[in-house]
Amino acid sequence: MSLADIVTEARACTVCATHLAHSPRPIMQASTTARILIAGQAPGRKVQESGIPFDDASGNRLRDWMGIDKTVFYDPSKISILPMGFCYPGTGKSGDLPPRPECSPLWRTQLLAAMPDIQLTLVIGQYALAWHMPNRPERTLTETVKNWRDYAVGGLLPLPHPSPRNNIWMAKN
Repeated sequence: MSLADIVTEARACTVCATHLAHSPRPIMQASTTARILIAGQAPGRKVQESGIPFDDASGNRLRDWMGIDKTVFYDPSKISILPMGFCYPGTGKSGDLPPRPECSPLWRTQLLAAMPDIQLTLVIGQYALAWHMPNRPERTLTETVKNWRDYAVGGLLPLPHPSPRNNIWMAKN
């Protein structure tokens, strides 16, 4: 199956519908020619509304970290964006809920297999770390991020989530 076919099916997915307070709206950006993959957590409320990945303060910070503008960031021929959960999971007591667990087993392996040119994966947050770096020796996201050089040679760059909610973590680390 082609990447375009997989993306079309994934965007029509409603598997998690009964667990959401809103209609499913799978959000991603994928291309067979992209060399960079952004493996994030799940869309936030603003992204759910716009349908554009990282179209929020987290995206502004991430683009700043990457040193690129929106034109490059949203060029699917250069950058693919696959969150661990494609739909906004809703709000919990201290921020957004975790990505829905149904998404990755259904779609991630197929999508990644159809993107052969990925050379660098930005692994953002603990859920993406668990999927992309399951055997890392570090116990925490903080330790893993501090040892980023150990993973960069293999094409993985562990990062904290760029959310403004992480300002205290970023100030400490």
